[in-house]
Amino acid sequence: MTLLSVEDLHVHFVTRGLDNRIRTARALNGVSFTVEQGEIVGLVGETGAGKSLTALAAMGLLRPPAMIPTGAIRFDGQNILALPPRELNAIRGVRMTMIVQSPLTSLDPLARVGDQLVRMQQQHSRISRAEAVKRALAVLDEVRVADPERRMRAWPHELSGGMAQRVLIAMALVNRPRLVIADEPTTGLDVTVQAQVLDTLRDLVRANGMSAIIITHDLGVVAHHCDRMAVMFAGTIVEQGRVSDVFREQRHPYTRALISATPKRIAAQGFGQVGGTPPDLYNLPGGCLYRDRCGRATELCTSAPPLIGIGPGHGVLCHHAAEIPAP
Repeated sequence: MTLLSVEDLHVHFVTRGLDNRIRTARALNGVSFTVEQGEIVGLVGETGAGKSLTALAAMGLLRPPAMIPTGAIRFDGQNILALPPRELNAIRGVRMTMIVQSPLTSLDPLARVGDQLVRMQQQHSRISRAEAVKRALAVLDEVRVADPERRMRAWPHELSGGMAQRVLIAMALVNRPRLVIADEPTTGLDVTVQAQVLDTLRDLVRANGMSAIIITHDLGVVAHHCDRMAVMFAGTIVEQGRVSDVFREQRHPYTRALISATPKRIAAQGFGQVGGTPPDLYNLPGGCLYRDRCGRATELCTSAPPLIGIGPGHGVLCHHAAEIPAP
């Protein structure tokens, strides 16, 4: 069953420059993917690829100067882009939640941890404070917060980075949503704490039958925690499929460059990098957006690339995908 469906999503930023001319940045350019019930999907790509913007659009959190000229985002069959604010607020925080970056700046510095967890529940349901406290203690225990009673009384500035991240995960899960979007959920944490936090998130999503989107730069995170993955470049998804299929049969040159730049591949094959710079969103070229950085580009790449199927559920946005041999 499809829980979330993003269909041909375009997001533009319309601004006025210092010369008083109107300029449009095409930040997302036809993004399409789905999240099935009980599935964890990874969105991966370099900085500026559009991963976080896609998440904000899915949550209905875009504000001017952002605009969505075309596209649809369907959650549980409802197009959230067409919902009035009251109906959208009834979904966010209850059926669909988001874990953002920078936990210490995302928590309310003027409220204790327990009060924030209780408020999160009482904003969306008629629940007594005693029951909300009980549920908050239970979810803090689930995310492996030591001594939940003491942490409930703590102020955000008294928490370490890893503990604050666990509290944010608890806030996202306390209402038992159907979909959790985790945007770089371990930014700024050391490697050991990153692994613990991600393992906790994955285990809770699996145990409660939820779905999740994990946004990351780290292909290792995708390999170990996700069922399917979508590779983003310049506001488009250039390759998507089951994680095992994409790692085994990667056919887009950008996907292959990302994988070759991982530490394990560098150790085995020498230094790897993704050459070039992202295209200017205010002046995107026609045709394939990756062609100026691609060693396989031909004259054909000046036209828009088709989505080529490599296998069941595995699609590649590239003219030459069928010609590129599997690694």
